[in-house]
Amino acid sequence: MNRDATMERRKVLIIEDEPLIAMLLEDMLNELGFDADTSGGRLASAMEAAAATQWRCVILDVSLGDEETYPVADALMARDIPFIFATGYGRDGLRPGYRDTPVLQKPFLIDDLEVALRDALPPVK
Repeated sequence: MNRDATMERRKVLIIEDEPLIAMLLEDMLNELGFDADTSGGRLASAMEAAAATQWRCVILDVSLGDEETYPVADALMARDIPFIFATGYGRDGLRPGYRDTPVLQKPFLIDDLEVALRDALPPVK
C-alpha cells in the first residue's frame, strides 16, 4: 500500500467550536497515531470541511454555538464516513434517530476517545 493511502486511513476531522477542546482532541489523536485536522466552529464551514476530503472519521461537536450539527451528520452518513458525536450531554442528549452513533462525552480522557474511535471505525485490513 502506498503512503498516501495509509495517510488517508489515518485522517480525522475535528469539528469543534471550543479551541481548547479542539487542541486537546488533536493532541490525543496524534498520540493515538492519527493525523487530525480541525474545522471552524460554524455550521457552514463544518459542512464544507466534511464534504472536502475522504476522512477516516469525524469528531463532531453536537452544538456549534447556537447551531446543531445534525445536517453535517446526515452528510457524513450519506458518504459512509464514520463519525463520533462529542457532547457534554451524552447519548441521551442526542436526537432519537442518532442515539446509535458513538459518543464522546465531555469531559473526556484519551481512553474515552480510544473507545469511541474503536466503536466508530471498522477494523483496518
